[in-house]
Amino acid sequence: MSESGLPPDDAANSRVDPLGESPVKTNAGHVSLEGLHGTVDVPHHQMGFWRQMRAYTGPALLVSVGYMDPGNWGTDLAGGAQYQYDLLWVVLLASLMAIFLQVASARLGVVTGKDLAQACRDWYPRWTRWPNWLLCEVAIAACDLAEVLGSAVALNLLFGIPLLWAVLITAADVFLLLALQRFGMRMIEAVVLVLVATIGVCFVIEIFVLPQTQPDFAAMGHALLTPGLRRAGMAYVAIGIIGATVMPHNLYLHSSIVQTRNIADHPEGRRVAIRLAMLDSTVALILAFFINAAILILSAATFHGTGHQDVAEIGTAFELLTPLLGTSAASILFAVALLASGQNSTITGTLAGQIVMEGFLDISLPPWMRRLITRSIAIIPAVIVTYLYGERGVGSLLILSQVILSLQLSFAVIPLVMFTSSKRKMGEFANHPATAALAWVVAIGIAGLNAYLLLQVAQEWLA
Repeated sequence: MSESGLPPDDAANSRVDPLGESPVKTNAGHVSLEGLHGTVDVPHHQMGFWRQMRAYTGPALLVSVGYMDPGNWGTDLAGGAQYQYDLLWVVLLASLMAIFLQVASARLGVVTGKDLAQACRDWYPRWTRWPNWLLCEVAIAACDLAEVLGSAVALNLLFGIPLLWAVLITAADVFLLLALQRFGMRMIEAVVLVLVATIGVCFVIEIFVLPQTQPDFAAMGHALLTPGLRRAGMAYVAIGIIGATVMPHNLYLHSSIVQTRNIADHPEGRRVAIRLAMLDSTVALILAFFINAAILILSAATFHGTGHQDVAEIGTAFELLTPLLGTSAASILFAVALLASGQNSTITGTLAGQIVMEGFLDISLPPWMRRLITRSIAIIPAVIVTYLYGERGVGSLLILSQVILSLQLSFAVIPLVMFTSSKRKMGEFANHPATAALAWVVAIGIAGLNAYLLLQVAQEWLA
């Protein structure tokens, strides 16, 4: 009995079947993130809201990192420079879609005890395991590539380190997560929180403190309240923003890290966990929305109408911020935020890679080996392209990484919607018919938008 007189909510190795049948073993192989699984204690489900919220807050913060990683910066910069605030509503729409999908991902993990990779392994034909795993690995490597390049560009801008050497230095962060994992999930979440706060503070200073930055808040409100694609080229940039925002690896990640909580093994305990995961996701991804919006707002306030509407490269933005705003602090804050973004994304990308390999193949590798493989896949093309083409090649490589992520996205979204809408797999926690219908609209819409984006990029490359 606990001090409150209530029985503790201890999670067992098996869960009661959602349909109310006898207990069944949810995973025949490894649990997701074996060293971290179920390590965060949670209070009894009848305890106070704030005690429960503190215990469950954290997983969505890690997920939110993927929605503000260096891969998003280029599309946000382009949107603000070309169309001022007119695409703010697209950033908001992408964030709402992300919240919807991440809540579904968390629900899958809480109810079934499986992450999305394990669910695909167990519920799809056996022959799909290796193709699905390879597609996921390519997507995670592409995401890791964006993180490598973002961190390298930041080091180059802040310290003048040649870009090629900066790319090589980023290989050292292979040890970052290895060190953090020894201190448990709460330490990882704390470090991520500090880095997210660093990004947020940098942009708050850029927009609200520097006197040279004068955003038009009335125009922002008008843009949010009157969505539309009124000017030529807006559709392409809008699709790019959505395509760069919803990340496939985040769906695998969230369904796993939500299980780091020692969730009670009964319907009421799962119901509480789902409700708090939904609140956690909403708050964290609203924060990600504000940071993405801040990048677009800074670009709009600085570059739009100044003859620099074509700014889309991170390095170009850095170089122009100081002369246009009249202070070197603007460029420094921008680069510090970029470095924090790259390092944050490294942590979550590492966890996602571990989850995908263990989930699809039911094998585990030592963390150092898993990270070395993933980072090598990202480092090698970055080194080659940087050596041959310099900064111009880095920009093209960033675009390519987002195209690869777009290709993989539907392979994560569609299974997620299928599984969470199935009463056979989710029981009473399955999506309501209206929710399921909306989920399919989101899944098909994302697939269509990404297909259009891929077509446009292909046409540009062939032109």
